[in-house]
Parts: sequence; C-alpha cells; structure tokens
Amino acid sequence: MEQVLIYGVPMLGILGLIAMAIKSAWVTKQPTGDEKMNELAGYIADGAMAFLKAEWKVLSYFAVIAVILLVWSGMSVETSSPVIAISFLIGAVFSAFAGYLGMNIATKANVRTTQAARTSLKAALKVSFTGGSVMGLGVAGLAVLGIGSLFIIFYNVYVQSVGAGVNGVEMEKALEVLAGFSLGAESIALFARVGGGIYTKAADVGADLVGKVEAGIPEDDVRNPATIADNVGDNVGDVAGMGADLFGSYVATILATMVLGREIVSLDNFGGIAPILLPMVLAGLGIVFSIMGMFFVTIKDDKGDVQHALNMGNWSSIVFTGIASFFIVQYMLPETLSIRGYEFTNMDVFYSIILGLVVGTLMSIITEYYTAMGKRPVLSIIKQSATGHATNIIGGLAVGMESTVLPTLVLAGGIYGAYEFAGLYGVAIAAAGMMATTAMQLAIDAFGPIADNAGGIAEMSQLPEEVRGRTDILDAVGNTTAASGKGFAIASAALTSLALFAAFVGIAGIDSIDIYKADVLAGLFVGGMIPFIFSSLAIAAVGRAAMDMVNEVRRQFREIPGIMEYKAKPEYEKCVEISTKASLREMLLPGAITLITPIVFGFAFGPEVLGGLLAGVTVSGVLMGMFQSNAGGAWDNAKKSFEKGVEIDGEMYYKKSEPHKASVTGDTVGDPFKDTSGPSMNILIKLMSIVALIIAPHISEGTHGDSMSEKVEIKKEIRYEDGKKITTETITTIK
Repeated sequence: MEQVLIYGVPMLGILGLIAMAIKSAWVTKQPTGDEKMNELAGYIADGAMAFLKAEWKVLSYFAVIAVILLVWSGMSVETSSPVIAISFLIGAVFSAFAGYLGMNIATKANVRTTQAARTSLKAALKVSFTGGSVMGLGVAGLAVLGIGSLFIIFYNVYVQSVGAGVNGVEMEKALEVLAGFSLGAESIALFARVGGGIYTKAADVGADLVGKVEAGIPEDDVRNPATIADNVGDNVGDVAGMGADLFGSYVATILATMVLGREIVSLDNFGGIAPILLPMVLAGLGIVFSIMGMFFVTIKDDKGDVQHALNMGNWSSIVFTGIASFFIVQYMLPETLSIRGYEFTNMDVFYSIILGLVVGTLMSIITEYYTAMGKRPVLSIIKQSATGHATNIIGGLAVGMESTVLPTLVLAGGIYGAYEFAGLYGVAIAAAGMMATTAMQLAIDAFGPIADNAGGIAEMSQLPEEVRGRTDILDAVGNTTAASGKGFAIASAALTSLALFAAFVGIAGIDSIDIYKADVLAGLFVGGMIPFIFSSLAIAAVGRAAMDMVNEVRRQFREIPGIMEYKAKPEYEKCVEISTKASLREMLLPGAITLITPIVFGFAFGPEVLGGLLAGVTVSGVLMGMFQSNAGGAWDNAKKSFEKGVEIDGEMYYKKSEPHKASVTGDTVGDPFKDTSGPSMNILIKLMSIVALIIAPHISEGTHGDSMSEKVEIKKEIRYEDGKKITTETITTIK
C-alpha cells in the first residue's frame, strides 16, 4: 500500500501534464485572424522568446556557481549529500520550463483570443482561460511530477536501502536533497519574477508616459514604439515570471510540510511516512479537482459575469479539495499523532487543511474588494483624481496601507488556529491545503495577461470598437484576479515560511529565538529592512529603464517622420532591446542580496541570529507585499474606470479628461508596485528560509540529527485471536 501511494503521486503529475497537452492542442487549433494580427502577434512572440533565451544564458552562470557550492556543502557535513546539487539543477530546469510552457501558450492564445472576441465575449473567455489553464496545469503537473519522482528515488536510496527509520538521519538527508529541488525552483523564480517585472514595467511606464500622456494616443496604439515591448512584457513578467514564481511556491510549501512531517510520531499503515506523503497526495489530487473546476468557467453570452464564472471555477475546486481531504486524512493518518511533544488527532489535521482553504479564499475575497472596479477603495481613488495627480497618489497609498489590515488579521488567525489544531505541522499542512488548487489559481491568474495582450493586438490592428470592448472586460477582470492571486500567494508564502522556519529551528538545534539578546534583536531589525531595500532596488530599476524607454520613444517620434500619420513603422526592436538589457542587468543585485544575506548571517553570527533575521524578513515582507500589490491593483482599475466613464460629483469624465490623466499617473506609479517589487516579496521570504534550511547542518548548535525534543522508540507486538491478526502498539518514550 505504501508503494502504491508513493508511486501514485508522480502519476497524478503526469495526468496534469496530459490535460495540459490536450488544452494546448485545442488552443493552437483556434483561428488566428488576419495577416496584420498575425504579424503583431509574431513580434510579441519573438520578443518574448529573445528575452527568455537571454535570461537563461545569465542564469546558467548562476547555476554553475550554485552547483559547485552545493557539492562542497553536501560533502562537508555527514547529514548532507552532494546529490543536492543534482536536485538543485532539476528544480531550476523544471522552474524555467514551467515559465516557458506558460509563455509559449500565452503568445499563441493572445491573437486567438482577439479573433474570438470578434465573435463573442463567451468565445474570447474560453480561449483566454484555456490558455491560462495550460499554464496552471503545466506548473502543477511539473511540480508534483518532480518532487514525487525525486522522493521515490531518494527515499529508496537513503532510507529503504539501509532499513532506516522515518525519524533518522537518512530520512533527513533525503529531505535535504529535496530542499535542493526547492532551492533551484525558487532561485529561478526570483530572477524570473524580478527580471520579468523590470522588463514589463519599464516598457509599460515608457509607453504610457509618452504615448498616452504626451502624444495623446490610445493605449497599445500601433504608432507607439514601446507598445510591442509592453505586450512582450506582459508575457515575460506576468506569465513566465508568475509561472516560475508559483512553481517555486508550490514546491516550497510541499517541502516544508514534508520536513515537519518527518518529526511526527505516526503509527500508520505506510511505515510511519504518512505525514510526509500527505502534502504530496493533496497536491496531486488538487490537480484533479482543478481540472474539474475548470469546466465551471463559462458564461452564456456577452452580458455574462466573467468574474462570477472565474469564482465558480475557483470555489468549486476548493470545495472538492476540502471534501476529499476528509477521506484522505482518515485513510492515511492514525487517530493520534504528535510532534515535538504536541499531541493531536487526524481530524485536527483535516481542520487545519480546511482552515488553509478558508484563509486562501478570504485573502482572495479581501484583495478583490480592495482592487476591483466599483468597490469603495477604487472609487475613493477615482474621486481623488478629480483634484489632481497628487491626491490620486495619496489616495492609492492610503488604500494600499489600509488593505494590509484585514488580510493580516485573517493570516494571524489562520496561523494561530492551525497551530492550535495540529502544532507546527498544522500550520504547514494548512499552507499545503491552500496551495492544493494552484493549477486553478494560476489558470485564473494567467488568463489576465492573455486578455491584456489580446486587447493590445485588437487596438494595434484597428479592429472594431466592440472587439476592444470585449477584451477590455476580460482585461479589467484579469487585473482583479491578478491582484487576488498575489494576495493568495503572499498568504501561502507566510504560512510556508513559518513552516520552513520551524524546520530550520529543529535542524539547527536551537530551542527558541530570544529577542532579549542584542545580536538576535539586531538580526530582527536587519531582516525587517531587507524587503525595503529589495523593493527600492526593484522600483529604482524600473525607473531607470523607463527613463531610457521614454527617451527612445521621444527620439523616434522626433526623428522618424510619418509615425503619427501611420506612414512609417516605429523601430519596435529598439524598445524591446532596452527592456531586455535593463532587466537582465538590474535583477542581479536584488537576487544576490536574497541568496547571500542568510549565508553571511548564519555563518557569522549563528543560527539564533539567523532566526531573528528570518522573522524580520517574513513579517516585513508579507506586509510590503500586500501593500504594494493592492495599491498597484487599485490604481490600475481606477484608471480603467475612467476609460469606461465615471461620474464624480454629478459630472461624467472619460479618457483624456484631467482626472483621467491623474489616474494614468497613479497607474504608472503603481505598475512597479504590483508587478515588480510587490509580488517578489513572497519569493524573497521563502527563498531566504530555504537557504537557511540548507545551511542549517553547517551552523547547528549540537543537537542536529535529533530535531525532536524527545526520542521515541516504537515497538509493535503482534498477536492472534481466533485466526485474526491483531496489532497492539507499545510506545516507549526516552527522555
């Protein structure tokens, strides 16, 4: 039974990839429209692939250095293994491939969505969402296949081959090798998210400032030299970057729960590894329930509610997961378990999973409220736009700060509740439950950039206004779902980081983090500062690249006669080149800070100070992530509201009005908030925790290898009554 369950996990990953291939084939078969549409889509696809190849070249150098360090790390400590370097490479390749899969289908689905929008909103939603579901299923399928297959290999090599126990050093070594897989995934995710975010926002800001504000031409106008770079950016930042991001989050969540599951005393029917297997099983079944939920995403006609359709798909997959988790937990786990002296039942684990699903849903609902069109926060920004650019900025900042209150309370309640149910394992399994439907979450997320690109192609191809109207409906909903997805991601990152932190404390051999100690308190403050300097570097990078973009667009308007009269074609490739070079150059320093800081603090000051650093990074990073993502999303939809027409104090305002120009400024400020620095926070806090977990054996304070406060010796006695085998279990605790 144990082997069936273990081998079933990667099979569920393969199922997700098969479903992805079927949906990808369907999207590819859809009509692509006229020659002009195909030409523009070709520019976007070529620019996106050029960036991805250039990024991979830079990251390959980083991977070589990381592999050398990991081989040294694996050979220098008994409880580690140089095989961790191979695991790291596999994680990095899978993460990069996940981003490629999403971007490849997005650059095909965009023009097909535009063509479908010529028919109906229903058809456009089907194409764009199916394109997004390819991304979601690809990421989830690769993650489950990767971590499930590696677990089979390393469990057989390190544990079963020597007949070792679940709680021994051999299992710890196997899970540390899996931590290498997570490190590879998160490292690529960081560079992909930051680099892609800098790319897309440099192009977006440059296109907006010169095209819409100075030249007075519509967004995505074919005459704007930066418009192709802007649409390329939607793919490299919001699709490839986001895909790698959630791939890393997914893997880190599963890993954190597995590491804590190793410490659980579990007399189950799976050799004591049921708590380790449970998060992988949940993730695999989550793929199945996400596929089922995708059938609910449809509308009847052009008057259908797109947001409601997406919510139906999301909520149905969550409900399916919640129901199934009851039977999974009852089947896999024994009635009573314990971790670090904390006793709980299998039903407590189920309650933790449900709590994780509830927290994820509430985070999405709250984020939607703060960023959706027609809600109080966005309406307040619209109203303040009437009195100028400065009041628009003030309003957006206030909304972003206010938006941290409810999510933080929900998150705090979730952490406290999950811990009360099942200790630290409860917190980790709550995060795993929240992330189980990642395929659906990412499908909803990825549909937005596809719709945005579709609108851009419609505008550049000068299609009828009704076509752009349909794509705008999808784009506006996509902005809200993207913001909701970022809220969901930062919540899962907080829970995952806490679980990784708990695993680090156990492996490093420390009992607590005492902030009364001056060095620990200093580490706490430095950790709290890191998200600020990280955000500063990312936003400043966007600003510098945007200045180069603005100057280039102005030069082309000035030096190439006939652009405004459609008589000359802009030099799109020059703008694509500016964004590409800037993003690759600027992503290195934030990435280096994230990877090097925990290593320096760990080896220089020890595990307790490093623990203080991680605590500071986690709290500060979660708040910064929510603030920036929500402020940017609210600014964006305030601007989009003016494009539809809004009423302020009894007067209607539309595009090109003074309040609209103020909203464009707010949207421009919010762009790097919501698409560069904000969503990078969840990778920052998880990646630093994973690095700390990997170096923990090197900085351990002496109790490494016995991460539980008590050693537990389990004896099983078997006796027979009336021909039936009855097992009685005796547990001897050695203090």
